[in-house]
Amino acid sequence: MRQDAAAGTGKGGPAGVTGAGGGDMLRGMASLTKGTENRPASPSAVPLEPGEAIPRPHPPLWLLALVTFSGTLAMHIFVPALPSAARSLGVGAGAMQGAITFYLIGLACGQLFYGPLADRFGRRPVLISGLMLYTFAGFVALFAPGIGSLSVARFFQALGGCAGLALGRAMVRDTAEPQAAASRLALLNLMVSAGPGLAPALGGALVALFDWRAIFGLLAAVGLGLLLLCWRRLPETGQMRTGIRAGHVMRDYLRLLRSPAFLGFTLGGACTTTSMYGFISASPFIFVNELHRPVQEVGLYLAVMVLGLSAGSLVASRLVRRSGIDRVMIGASLAGLLGACLFLGVVLSGHMSVALIMPPLVLFTFGSGMASPMALTRAISVNPAVIGSAAGLYGCAQMGWGALCSALVAIGGDPAVGAGLVLVGGCAIGQMGFWIAGRSRRATASRDADAR
Repeated sequence: MRQDAAAGTGKGGPAGVTGAGGGDMLRGMASLTKGTENRPASPSAVPLEPGEAIPRPHPPLWLLALVTFSGTLAMHIFVPALPSAARSLGVGAGAMQGAITFYLIGLACGQLFYGPLADRFGRRPVLISGLMLYTFAGFVALFAPGIGSLSVARFFQALGGCAGLALGRAMVRDTAEPQAAASRLALLNLMVSAGPGLAPALGGALVALFDWRAIFGLLAAVGLGLLLLCWRRLPETGQMRTGIRAGHVMRDYLRLLRSPAFLGFTLGGACTTTSMYGFISASPFIFVNELHRPVQEVGLYLAVMVLGLSAGSLVASRLVRRSGIDRVMIGASLAGLLGACLFLGVVLSGHMSVALIMPPLVLFTFGSGMASPMALTRAISVNPAVIGSAAGLYGCAQMGWGALCSALVAIGGDPAVGAGLVLVGGCAIGQMGFWIAGRSRRATASRDADAR
């Protein structure tokens, strides 16, 4: 039931950064893949016996981990810098949160077309093109004179970074049988899972030591380094399919959008999980401006919330064997709704403090971490013939909802109240989506039983 193993090319995951010992770790992981880079980049270059399967070169796993988390790294690392950037550019909190919204819109758009493009033209050229866009947009953001140019640069940075999110895991699945792929994906997830917690802490440190623009200098350097590494070390792993047409992809998307079950599970999964982006975009203004905490602590508080996500995913993987997907999904989303209501209650009480708001927020992320893989599994299982398209559409809905939540929080004058209302509203809509999906599945099962 692993989310990534089922999701086709359309779904990305968490992002991360390497720590102080990253160079030694990468050299150690590179030794595990020694020799793979000498394999031919094209499967057709290897003479095959009749009936023999085409061998595919294994790209270094550490490199796939780096390109996978590069996309969301650029979002999480910038969060602690929002108040500083707002003061520097002379804009308010709402306008500055728009930079997060534009980034999420870019991630949402990329989810829809990277999979079909990679199937048509190959993984390697599409990924390298995305990294080129990611790097160029990082340099533009570094020198952006105002909020408008910064937001546009952030959109294209996300559009480029989404290539790594969409294709990193796909390249693992290209080069291994299901059992081996599951093992490599588990290791890949382990390598990138620290990202959403570490990235804000790194961003806060850069703001404290230098300036908020240093973040974009680092991101541009990361993009350039990944571009050079992929150019030299990344082989082609996919098989180009010339028969793919845009009309076929659109028909798959329309078929899914006509399914109440798919819409319900997708709406429920998106609202239950990525409503959190509304709080993330408001978090520096809540912690720094309202609770008067230093900017370096923002990353630590977000890291604690990420621990809730990880713990929820771990508990869900154990509970689902006993309780089933639907019961875990509904129970988890109710836990998230409870956490959101408690957070809003604390905010409205006028006695907000770090000690009082963090437990409800961790409860919310714990429920989100449990519900997310369950909702994705149900959504992409609605029509097994179009799993890849379903995963892409699901990912687009997640990021699109996250962008909407970020924009809604920015409308009000109080970031904490706005974040609380968005969390509660998102969880309530998510419950409605799951109810619609469950009703549709039961009706379909009843019709199938009558037909037999």
